[in-house]
Amino acid sequence: MTSFFPSLNPTPAFPKHYGGPYPVGTVDIEIPVSELPSVARTPDPSITTVSFRIFYPCESPHSSPKPVYWIPDPQHGYVSAYARFLGASSRISQLIAYFPRLLYHITIPAVRNAKVLEAPSESKRWPVVVFSHGLGGSRNAYSHLLGSLSSYGVVAIAPEHREGSAPISYIRQGNGSEPVHIDYRSIPHTPSKEVEEARDEQLKIRLWELGLIHEALLMIDKGTRLTNIASEISSKKTEVQNELLTFSALLDVHRPGNISWAGHSFGAATVYQFVKSVFYRPSDQVLQNSGGYRLLYVPLDDSPIRSQITPQSTVALLDLWSLPLRSAATNWLWRKPLPCYHESGGRGGSNVLVILSEAFFKWRGNLISTKQAVSADPSDDHRHDPGKSHPHIFYPVKTAHVSQSDFGILFPWATKKFMKAEEPERTLMLNVLAIRELMQQNGKDVASVSDVDRNAVLETVQGTSNGHTISNTVHEKLVHTNGSLHHIKQPLKADLDILSPQSPIRGWIPVNVDVEDQPGEATNKKTGSDADPSEAVMESEIMNSNEDHENKSHSTLK
Repeated sequence: MTSFFPSLNPTPAFPKHYGGPYPVGTVDIEIPVSELPSVARTPDPSITTVSFRIFYPCESPHSSPKPVYWIPDPQHGYVSAYARFLGASSRISQLIAYFPRLLYHITIPAVRNAKVLEAPSESKRWPVVVFSHGLGGSRNAYSHLLGSLSSYGVVAIAPEHREGSAPISYIRQGNGSEPVHIDYRSIPHTPSKEVEEARDEQLKIRLWELGLIHEALLMIDKGTRLTNIASEISSKKTEVQNELLTFSALLDVHRPGNISWAGHSFGAATVYQFVKSVFYRPSDQVLQNSGGYRLLYVPLDDSPIRSQITPQSTVALLDLWSLPLRSAATNWLWRKPLPCYHESGGRGGSNVLVILSEAFFKWRGNLISTKQAVSADPSDDHRHDPGKSHPHIFYPVKTAHVSQSDFGILFPWATKKFMKAEEPERTLMLNVLAIRELMQQNGKDVASVSDVDRNAVLETVQGTSNGHTISNTVHEKLVHTNGSLHHIKQPLKADLDILSPQSPIRGWIPVNVDVEDQPGEATNKKTGSDADPSEAVMESEIMNSNEDHENKSHSTLK
């Protein structure tokens, strides 16, 4: 227990402001499934609501708004669940839950239930991205990444999946009855038939939830009145109606291919499987005749999601965890490329972004699978098709798996000591600006990079000469040359150009798309595609580091 508490000090907190030009609002949403059109076969009737948080550009508040707490209600239940998830015993987890000064008062720097700002674009609608969380995540666990995206003019949707991947999740009824809680479901991380079946069952629920959220967004934009149970519990009924109606006619969710899809770890696998499941939708009979494969998600014939997923759909994958995609039952889908490569209008991988942590870059088995997943032919190990545009693949140096979530920025002392991860704010900023540029390059109306974020990423050093302010014009960048890493000096450009392999950004390394060795890959001892993916979940990364630290401490005491 004593080894756990240092990771909570100093008191966790987010930066006070996001980097983009817009103030950010947020609203918590939980809608009864019964109020949404049926999009596919229901995988679990006990899941009676769909839950997500929205981050969005908002009008500046005229008064001090109520705080938005990172740990949602009931806070004691969530903190206890996180403690159990991190490996603490039931007794210790209860004790941890009674330290509110450390966790209960962490606030998200967004304005609660603020009015949506009118979009400055010709369409008067904001671009939308749906972001799926990984194991141990929740609708709040990527708040700084998504809030920062919203400060650049993006409406970001953060689902909370109810299939046992969150430390705990609550299904509320809205009628005064006690909420039903779903605990974390512990599934081994090594491949087996049982693990494949269990992950397939989780994906069934996750894909179904994404389909429901898409329907909810369409209805919200049309001004349809929906029940928001999350607000009914804490707000007046008039406020509840206004929270959802404020988004009416402001979301760019109707044009085919215009919604962006993103996720982290298991969430990246989720959106990857979702866009392919919708785009390639053979009948059950076809699959039965081709080897007994099965479908995890089949949208109904009249579901609008069928026209939303196109070869132009933008996809951002953060630390893609490939194991859930390699199930024997869904191997038929694995062999098909992302829609961007389809002959019906795909231009190649220019609308696909992969951002790896350094830990995932060095995990060779998963790296090879990731490169295959975003190639023009995932079933083949050959080099990338030179006739197609390449997907964007990068990794920031000295980063861990949790660096792409709120945990890296809230607990920097722990991630540096136990995971050797550094510069958590800069790491998240690199992720944000890369996704922003991906959306911009693919026709989304987003704001230009702010001077604050540009200077922080490029680390522009200012000085004076003859009374005039000047900036340095040369930047050092770490690059792969002649089989090793070297520092080279490059001139700074006016544009950030973060998706260019020649981008002048320190520690932002482009990754070769070919399925072959690259300097740095061979440093990882895991060489098989079936290596134990313990890095793929926050719990293993944190607790393995804690155990190593404890073992060293014990040996020192001896």
